[in-house]
Parts: sequence; C-alpha cells; structure tokens
Amino acid sequence: MAKEAYYCTVKELNKLGRDAIPAQLRSNTHLIYSSPATLAFNSPGAEGFGVKRAGLAVPDSIMLIVAPGCCGRNTSLISSMREYDNRFFYLMMDETDIVTGRHLKKIPKAVEEICNCCEKRPSVVMICITCVDALLGTDMERVCRKAEERAGLPVRPCYMYALTREGRKPPMVHVRQSLYSLLEPKKKKGNVVNLLGFFSPLIDECELYDLLHSAGVKTIHEISRCKDYEEYQTMSEANFNLVLHPEARFAAEDFHNRLQIPFIELRRLYQTDKIASQYQAFGKVLGVTFSDEVYREKAEETVAKFKEKRPDASFAIGECMNGDPFEMALAMIKYGFKVPEIYGTLTAENFIYLNQLSQLSPETKVFSNMEPTMLYYDPEKSGVNMTIGKDAGYYHTDQPNVIWNQDRQPYGYAGVTRLFETLLEV
Repeated sequence: MAKEAYYCTVKELNKLGRDAIPAQLRSNTHLIYSSPATLAFNSPGAEGFGVKRAGLAVPDSIMLIVAPGCCGRNTSLISSMREYDNRFFYLMMDETDIVTGRHLKKIPKAVEEICNCCEKRPSVVMICITCVDALLGTDMERVCRKAEERAGLPVRPCYMYALTREGRKPPMVHVRQSLYSLLEPKKKKGNVVNLLGFFSPLIDECELYDLLHSAGVKTIHEISRCKDYEEYQTMSEANFNLVLHPEARFAAEDFHNRLQIPFIELRRLYQTDKIASQYQAFGKVLGVTFSDEVYREKAEETVAKFKEKRPDASFAIGECMNGDPFEMALAMIKYGFKVPEIYGTLTAENFIYLNQLSQLSPETKVFSNMEPTMLYYDPEKSGVNMTIGKDAGYYHTDQPNVIWNQDRQPYGYAGVTRLFETLLEV
C-alpha cells in the first residue's frame, strides 16, 4: 500500500472526464477507511439527519428499529434529544433471526403493541431496517402492509442500507419518498408551495421566503415546520413544489405522478452571481421579476469584510457540511481566496464545477475521505490555514474550523452571509 494519501488535481480529473473517475475516488470500488473524518456521515444512521432522524420528520410519528444491537447502538445519542423522547422503539434481532428471517413475523405484533402503549396514538409508524434485511432480500413493503392491518394506521419502511449508498436510490433518497407517500389528494390552491429537500427548516432570514411572498405565494410549507399531522396533510394543496436538494427529486416525481403537483429544482449555491442567475430564471418561470439586490449586497459586503480581515485565507473544504464541496470551493476561489484541498465524493454532477475549477485553480487537490491511503495524510505542506466541514477539521486540527453542519439549513444569499459571518467569528 502507498505510504501517502491518494489525490488527483482538479486539472487531472477534468481531463479524465466524468466517465473515467479514478477508482480511488469511488468508494464502491475499494475497502472503506472509516476514519473519524467519515464516521459522522458514512453510515446512513449516523450523525445529523441520517435515516433515523429523517424518518421521524412526519409530525406525531414513531419509529421501530429492527436490527442487531450493533446497528441500533448509534441511536442512543438521538433518542436522548428532547424532541425524540419516546419516539424510538427497538425489536432486537438475534442470530436465529439473522439466519432464518424469523423476526419478520414479529414485526406486525410489535407495531400493534407499541401503538397500544403510546399515550397518544401515532400518526404513522416508520420501520427502520438494516443491511441484514438487504442481504436477506426482505420484502418490507409486504411486511408493512401486514403491520398496517394489525395496527390500523399507516406503516412505512425506512431502509438504513449502507450497501445501497452508491446505488440508484440511496437510503436518504428513499426515506424522502416514504415521508411524502402518506399525503392524500386534495384540491389545489394557487398560492401554496412546498419546499422539499431538507428535514429541518431553512434559516429564518433566508430571502427565499420574502421572494416567494412577493410573487403572490401566501403559504409556504416545509415538513419540519408542520405542527401536526393535519397540517402535514395540507402539503397536498400545493400548486407546485420547490426541490432544494437533489436527493428529493424522486419524492418530487412521486408528487407529480400521484398528486399532479409539478416541481421546479433550485440548487444550494455559494456563488452570489449564480444565486442571482438562478433567481432570475426562477422568476421567469413564475412570470415575475424578483428584487434581490438588497440581499445580494449584504452577502457580498460580508464576503468583503472577511476578505479585508483574512486576505490570505487558504481553505480545505470537506463534504461533511451543508453544501457541495466543489461548488463551495469554486465560490471561494472566485471571491479571491485559495483552496488547496477538497475532500469529497466525486460524481458526474460535480464536473460542472470541476471544469471551472480546472481553469481557476488547476492544482487544487481532491481527496476521498474513505480511501484507505488517507491513513497516511500529512497536512504539513498543504498551505491550509482555515477549514470548512467536520472532516476537513479532522485533518487540520491546528487550524480554525467552521463545522457548518447545523440543523437549520443555510440557503441563498442568507446562507452566504451567515457562512462568512461564522468565518469572521473563528
């Protein structure tokens, strides 16, 4: 094994193209190095909004985790949070269950018992299963139907399958579909819109709310702001959906096919010029002109303040944060800062940013957090003096770090403003 961490420069990657990404940068082609840099996000049941927290986004829902003890242990931290008190339940699997699948017959009865013991009847029971059932080939939809018959309320699956992370429908894509599958058809209202993509609200100061209101939208629904199950059901009244995260595309397509609600996709960006272009294009679709100058000026003023204080800022940008590391790296370089290193899972979609990065900063190095040679990573000559993302902070413990992985989601100009305010603080 090589005694130094593998990397490619953005120039080399752009030359290779999206169809020739090196195997070392594709985690499904090699053993995974689960360093402390990856443990926060590598498992779909890990920190932040993994499958377990995400599955409880529906108001008044509860979750039954069907798993061996080793797979359920990382729920203890989540279940200690006040908002998840008495919402997690466990059906422990033993060796016989794993070998024979005997546990599947226990699930409907377990769901019924849980519903009977709850002080308040749940709106839905989410059943979270692990890679064990992926290997067993469990038909979880059928098991859920049996549980519904027995409990008399909706039961939906959550697949905590790390094995499908690089597949067509990863766990975090599927869980979004499960969350919105409970919605029933309702009469549409022209002044209602849903924001899809995140399991927590956008930051309150996000300009998207004001811009939508200025376009005549009266009600903006986010699943995380729904106070109860009845309010959640009013999401079916939306005139259209705004998809703010690519992992919500499948859910938006379900909305369109099942409830006849069309969708528009917007990206989370940190380049103010691209944010402006995106809002302009969005306004054309709606037939309005957005006045976003005030928000853009504030964001760019904050960038300028940081640049005045730290003109020498040289960033390492990780993927364990609220943003696309390649897009954020491009934004930082456009603002006049250096980005010697990016830690990220490279996909074909990232090449739109790699192409520009290769022209502006061709020697920027791209590492894969999960590549085994990262064991030998040496920060000595990196030139990094600031980091963004928990993983980037792990590799540069002696430099200022902004974790940038809060629950409230940064978005648009407000996201840029808050990022640079946070950088100023550290």
